[in-house]
Amino acid sequence: MDKFERRAGASALIDRHTRWAAFAIGAIPVPFALIVAALLLTSDRQLIHAVLLGGATLAMAGIFGLLIASLLSLRRNLYAFAADRIAAADRARYDSLTGALSRSAFLGELKARVTGQASRPVAYLQIDMDHLKTLNDGDGHAAGDAALKHLVTAISAVAPTALIGRLGGDEFGILLEGCGSKKAATAIGHQLLTALSAPTSISGRQVRLSATLGISLSPEDSGFPDELISLADLALYEGKRTGRNRVIAFDPEMLTDVRHKRLIERELRAAIILDELDLHYQPVFAADGALSGHEALVRWQHKVRGTVPPSEFIHIAEESDLISRLGEWVLRRACLDIDALKAPRLSINVSAAQLRRGDFADRFAAIVAETGVDAQRLTVEITETVPLKAGGVEERNLSALRTLGVRVAIDDFGAGHASLEYLKKFSFDVLKIDRSYVANLAESPVDNVLIAAICEIGRVSGIEIVAEGVETGEQLDLLKAAGCTHFQGYLLGRPTPLARKSVPSQVRAA
Repeated sequence: MDKFERRAGASALIDRHTRWAAFAIGAIPVPFALIVAALLLTSDRQLIHAVLLGGATLAMAGIFGLLIASLLSLRRNLYAFAADRIAAADRARYDSLTGALSRSAFLGELKARVTGQASRPVAYLQIDMDHLKTLNDGDGHAAGDAALKHLVTAISAVAPTALIGRLGGDEFGILLEGCGSKKAATAIGHQLLTALSAPTSISGRQVRLSATLGISLSPEDSGFPDELISLADLALYEGKRTGRNRVIAFDPEMLTDVRHKRLIERELRAAIILDELDLHYQPVFAADGALSGHEALVRWQHKVRGTVPPSEFIHIAEESDLISRLGEWVLRRACLDIDALKAPRLSINVSAAQLRRGDFADRFAAIVAETGVDAQRLTVEITETVPLKAGGVEERNLSALRTLGVRVAIDDFGAGHASLEYLKKFSFDVLKIDRSYVANLAESPVDNVLIAAICEIGRVSGIEIVAEGVETGEQLDLLKAAGCTHFQGYLLGRPTPLARKSVPSQVRAA
């Protein structure tokens, strides 16, 4: 059979098997279909060789197809990987809640714009929302989140070209390029506070927000990013310390204050370790003139500077970890002195920072047990101007102390803003009327009425009422007439150390 006959036979075969021909030409690439057709035109031996060759060719085609499929799959995977990387980079660069730059991204931008040799001015504003925790506790974290988003929106409206970064929690950084004036930066800060103070709807109610800002400039204050942040943070702290809702620009004098605080902190730490502090005791008398107790007041006699008043070191201790150590020193010393005082009771001041420690009551009980003192002879005085949260760790600690037998007193009652709320929410044994009411008692009918009302509350509730700051006989008589049951002040006895105690067993009775 010549080649023309083989071709004709192949054609007839393909004609007779239409489906097979369609597969050969349509499903297999054209070159492979031609190879198959050519195989049909060869001799038997040639056909065998051709079949083997065709099989190898088809195998190669299959491998080639798999390779193409693998490459396409790899390309899809690479595209997906790249998309994931881009999305991850966006997540790393932007805060998911507020849309502000993330901490790392913002610090990177700050470092790129502020260097030791930078000549272009930059203003850095550090902002911290006021009372966000109160909003979270009262209305839930969704309300707090809404407040943070509103803050970023307000910043963007006041300073559209500013870079905004969320540094963590409720703290944000604002970068103003080209702003080299603290006056201009402060003006922007005040505009922001004004915008925040406008009522906004959060959790279905109208809320006015506030914040505190600290400002530092580059290169005026520092040409280094870390220092710029530290200086703005220092200004921010000063704003919070002096009332919040303020804009404070860094002043070099602040560094002097910081250095002084650090010096006091170091020396106070040493004074506690070396037992260089002392307690002075001020007597408290009942209405019949009998001595009812003492209040322990810590004193620090510095070897070089002389007497350091509590007003200069207590707040520094509260801002560090020293307040707990100082408080435990006072408690232990007072417990050791209590028998020598020859009085039924002894009062000890307790800082809110101490009450916020979860183990405060346990450590208090341990010192009382260690010194062998009857806990019922002790009273802890809590400053009323310090906020206490119902159901919080402070209330649990106070409850544990009362279970132990320790009495709880509100010091400076009436000086704060929530006196009556405290009486409704907490259990107290003693109210100490703030000395500001006592000082004006003779001239102020209003103070007379307020003291009388407080005394009536104490009488009805079974709470002991102590008037502080009694300095004249007239004040003493008026306080007794108003219904006070106990008295403390310079008229009756000044705070003195145990070694020099000379307190009469009673004073003139009513």
